[in-house]
Amino acid sequence: MTKEKDIFMKTGEKLPVMEHFYTIQGEGFHSGKAAYFIRIAGCDVGCHWCDVKESWEISQYPLIEADTLARQAAEFCKTVIITGGEPLMWNLDILTGYLKALGCMIHVETSGAYPLSGIIDWITLSPKKTGLPREEIYLKAHELKVIIFNTHDFVFAHQQAEKVSEDCLLYVQSEWGKREKNYPKIAQYILENPQWRASIQTHKYLNIP
Repeated sequence: MTKEKDIFMKTGEKLPVMEHFYTIQGEGFHSGKAAYFIRIAGCDVGCHWCDVKESWEISQYPLIEADTLARQAAEFCKTVIITGGEPLMWNLDILTGYLKALGCMIHVETSGAYPLSGIIDWITLSPKKTGLPREEIYLKAHELKVIIFNTHDFVFAHQQAEKVSEDCLLYVQSEWGKREKNYPKIAQYILENPQWRASIQTHKYLNIP
């Protein structure tokens, strides 16, 4: 990586983008809504079950100017979801500033392992055992989404729920490959703990990005 590229990425003037596309949000509280996704490359949290491991590598993806990304997103939709990888590895101030100027509602999907940046309207916190969230993000999260891979993840979900605000919505979602085994357990967990809700990757059933 050249020094010039490194400067651009640190300031957020340009960002390494794996993909960006218009689709329907498939998970959590906003499931079913049209949204423009910006998937920023780079992640060192390292979940072994991650379904977008190809997003981890930064160097293979182009750097795109923040203003270009914002204009392209706003042409399609005013709901923009910044995801990754781990998008908070990067400074989102410039990108979200452009998006806000274009009238967008901005969501971020994050593990919470990095400091919050940018103007964010909705924070989906999906904590990972390999890199726990920062306290500031626990308190600002609008929804907590815990991925269930094994039985211990229900214990982890309970522990994480104790750290978010009272207004934060609580979701459990099966790792896609174990959904047939896990959703009966998730259903029972929610019946016993009705403050939780089920999140399902509906976009995969719809066969859309």
